[in-house]
Amino acid sequence: MTLAWYGHLRLQQSGISNNWPLLGVIVFSWGIAFLEYCCQVPANRMGFIGNGGPFSLVQLKVIQECISLAVFVVIANIMFQGDHLHWNHILAFLLIICAVYLVFMK
Repeated sequence: MTLAWYGHLRLQQSGISNNWPLLGVIVFSWGIAFLEYCCQVPANRMGFIGNGGPFSLVQLKVIQECISLAVFVVIANIMFQGDHLHWNHILAFLLIICAVYLVFMK
């Protein structure tokens, strides 16, 4: 979802999608999101404890958020090199990692 949500902004910055109508940008983003959903939905289904997997619903969501933020950092640094992470961003990411730890505590 990160690439679908923010990739079109990079296309706009590079001048590729400046003349695209909003509907075109939405269709482009949904095309990318569809491919991402094709991976995410089966992973959640297989990982859910109700289907024989090891994770509760809350654990799956926290894992997904942590992965989303990690992917966002990579994509943001590759595609938007002018934007920089500051100490408060890094602290926020560390707190999310703490949330992952807390969710998995018994």
